[in-house]
Amino acid sequence: MNIHLAADENDARRWEAFAESFAQSSNYHRWGWKQVIEESFDWPTYYLMASEGDSIRGILPLAWQRSRVFGSFLTSLPFLNCAGVAAQTAEARKALVQEAVNLSQRLGVSYLELRHREDQNLALPQKTNKVSVYLEVEPNEDRMMKSLRHEVRTKIRKAIKSGLTAEIEGPDSLDDFYRVFAQNMRDLGTPVYSKVFFQTIYRTFPSDTFLCVVRYQGEAVAASLMTAFRDTLETVWGSSLRKYLHMAPNMLMYWRMARLAAERGFRIFDFGRSTVGSGPHHFKLQWSSKELVLHWDYWLPEGKNLPEINPRNPKYRTAIWLWQHLPLSVANRLGPRIVRAIP
Repeated sequence: MNIHLAADENDARRWEAFAESFAQSSNYHRWGWKQVIEESFDWPTYYLMASEGDSIRGILPLAWQRSRVFGSFLTSLPFLNCAGVAAQTAEARKALVQEAVNLSQRLGVSYLELRHREDQNLALPQKTNKVSVYLEVEPNEDRMMKSLRHEVRTKIRKAIKSGLTAEIEGPDSLDDFYRVFAQNMRDLGTPVYSKVFFQTIYRTFPSDTFLCVVRYQGEAVAASLMTAFRDTLETVWGSSLRKYLHMAPNMLMYWRMARLAAERGFRIFDFGRSTVGSGPHHFKLQWSSKELVLHWDYWLPEGKNLPEINPRNPKYRTAIWLWQHLPLSVANRLGPRIVRAIP
């Protein structure tokens, strides 16, 4: 079993062919995400490829983030749900993980985080407090509406009666999406990504990226960016403006996205990742949806504890409060510099 860093065009073609054909690979194993990460954040990436002779047996994409505040770590991959080890054999899986550990030791990182959709039985410390919530869509819109709970249908109708509209729009609406997203992130006390990140996703995956925008009297009040792969349409980044929440824009937005999945022939609409027990988690479960537990595995230097870089960690409470009270223009200017260091 040979492990090497995929780097040139030939490696890229072989990697992409494996990611497209291997049933256990995810959207985020595709080679294009390497370009998205490097161009948007200027992080070093390490795309490990396991091969036997001319045959690819497995892949593992990694990105290296460094920060004086949060430390140094390798992740597969930051911001995304499940780009951990994708291997045809136990031997390839073991070799890829061992090389990732070796790389972690050479770089001196605080931890290695491998994000998986299924349990890979790696005998490593693991977190299972994140879930992916998904809905099996119904091609017939009326039947899909009837399959929803009464209270969900009522809220969707309320949004429509309030004068909200939800449409699938193109990259020309990225500015509207970003205005809503940036304001919501500030209100949550979380640094925002740069607009370049979303522009690069659109440019890299033009036929697999979609925007849903909810408007009231022409103004964008909610918006979500989706990405598609195989039989699944996933919403990854979505937000609503708080002043319009009483009109239920989120309900209309998610209903429109589920309808888009059905219209385009997808089998699954994925609501995206949530922390178990959180508000977004409960919101997504009300849609008669199902959930899949995510398995995030960690290699840690001896004596180190599992990382807790999340808004629920009490040590970040003051920073979150301060961020929520920043002028939006300041938060938008500083956010992309800070978020580069957060996985």
